[in-house]
Amino acid sequence: MPDLFINKVSRPKQFLLTILLVCSVASVCYIFSAFMGYKVVALVLLLTMSVIAISFDILPVLFAALMSALIWNFFFIPPRFTLHVWATEDVILFIMYFVIALINAVLTYKIRQVEKEARKKEARANTIKLYNTLLNSLSHELRTPIATIVGATDTLQSSNLHLSAEDKGILLAEISKASFRLNQQVENLLSMSRLESGFLQPKKDWCDINEVVYHAVNRIEENKCTQAITVEINPELPLFKLDKGMLEQVIYNLLSNACLYTPWNSTIYIVAQCHADILEIVIEDNGKGFPAEEIEKVFNKFYRLKNTQTGGTGLGLSIVKGFTEAMGGAVRLDNVQPNGARFTITIPAETTQVNKNDELWLRRKF
Repeated sequence: MPDLFINKVSRPKQFLLTILLVCSVASVCYIFSAFMGYKVVALVLLLTMSVIAISFDILPVLFAALMSALIWNFFFIPPRFTLHVWATEDVILFIMYFVIALINAVLTYKIRQVEKEARKKEARANTIKLYNTLLNSLSHELRTPIATIVGATDTLQSSNLHLSAEDKGILLAEISKASFRLNQQVENLLSMSRLESGFLQPKKDWCDINEVVYHAVNRIEENKCTQAITVEINPELPLFKLDKGMLEQVIYNLLSNACLYTPWNSTIYIVAQCHADILEIVIEDNGKGFPAEEIEKVFNKFYRLKNTQTGGTGLGLSIVKGFTEAMGGAVRLDNVQPNGARFTITIPAETTQVNKNDELWLRRKF
């Protein structure tokens, strides 16, 4: 926190704030000097020095040490309003005050530098770990579809092989499937980069939830999903003002995750409801569910469940969480009994309603 403050405040402003803080504390002490001795004032000023030392750079802190020592001498050590110190005890106190203030400043600065270096090393280690994780995740997920495409293309272009129409169809289907998988991984990487950039802003427009859900389901079924998908959406569901692209990607990633991690004969249920100005979408399956100790981790970047052999880069659910929160909503994962997993998405949004006169009116979210 202090380092963040130092980075935001320029050096001249640090000097100015230092002067204002020391002078303000000294003024308050001077007003109450009749009730407190000058030795107590020294302790108060040293406390102020400690606050400055953990907040500002080294030069403003050293300046504050010198200024506070002179102010304490001039206004509080008898005789007042002079820099002369007559009593030997007061001379020793003044020297000790100045030395302690300097040591406080230097030691605090050194400690902060050590902490900064430790944070840099930790950030570097995390970066290397993230880089290695990314390479490990993508080396297979990108290499496999590329190899499939190259191999199938070479086979089709080979003049030495006489392929039947059926064989050509199979190869073309493999190319299409591999291209789809490769495109999905690239889309996930681009989506994550948008989230990491911090500039992701939803583009809201009126959208039909039925249309969004069924479009995502069609994309999944085109990828030869073997699980049965059941959709239950109230036909009287109003329109919602949301980012259609983000919402569809959220639903698609959840369906894709369910297809990856549930048995081939499982059933995936999609339910969409409207609660006042809240859109709720539930995607549930009757697969094996998630280990209880891993539920809190599944939305982390590049996280994959332990002891899983299926593909995936571990980006799908982190994108779900990022896109949902970008739209002002939340996502929750629960295991269901006797088995299966349930993802619940809630997003506040403007809705349309049809009144008794069949006129359209807007009900804005509170």
